[in-house]
Amino acid sequence: MDAHILLPLIGIPIIVFGFAFRFNPLLVVIAAGVVTGLAVGMDFLTLLETFGEKFMNSRQIASVILIFPVIALLERFGLKERAQAWIRSIRSATTGRILMLYLVVRQFTCALGLTSLGGHAQTVRPLLAPMAEGAAAHQYGDLPQDLREKIAAHAAAVDNVALFFGEDIFIAFGAVLLMTNFLKENGITNVEPLHIGLWAIPTAICALTIHLFRLALLDGQIAKEIVVHRETNAAPKEVQA
Repeated sequence: MDAHILLPLIGIPIIVFGFAFRFNPLLVVIAAGVVTGLAVGMDFLTLLETFGEKFMNSRQIASVILIFPVIALLERFGLKERAQAWIRSIRSATTGRILMLYLVVRQFTCALGLTSLGGHAQTVRPLLAPMAEGAAAHQYGDLPQDLREKIAAHAAAVDNVALFFGEDIFIAFGAVLLMTNFLKENGITNVEPLHIGLWAIPTAICALTIHLFRLALLDGQIAKEIVVHRETNAAPKEVQA
């Protein structure tokens, strides 16, 4: 086989080895693109122009990436501590109630197509998880590390459930349009995106109800774990006395 045919595939092993050795993903992808472009005979200016064109076409993705440094700066200057202090000022706030409120709001906004209002990087890590943790800390004082991780996992799960089942209701969602086109291409022409959106509503309601029930039990689980934690830590002192 002619080596010139396989030469443009040189970017694939670069990506494989780059990720296998855990180099910077951005540098790995750029290096693979540069090497592939040079392998197919592109000159440097054409290659640079292609990079710029692809960057402009996917600038929405780049705008999301630009949010990360902003969130990191906000965390650096006390966003997490401020969120915990604010939630401690609300006496009726508990971990379960905060997550339940976020679940309802997040799923409702996703059903309207507003999926970018939340998210793990933008909302869960800097705001939701610290607020849920702050509510538990306000009730019980210092929390053990495993309980902190459990609360953070519940916060992430709430966002996942709300997004997954909420966005299916939005008729302009990509997966809904993909299913509609797939069915039409295979001879099922009487299905419209509105039908899929309407049929997704019962599933979304069931998911919302089940997860609200799980969150309603969360406060009780936290209280039990705190009791077990205190008893475990107090036991050695009693033996020594």
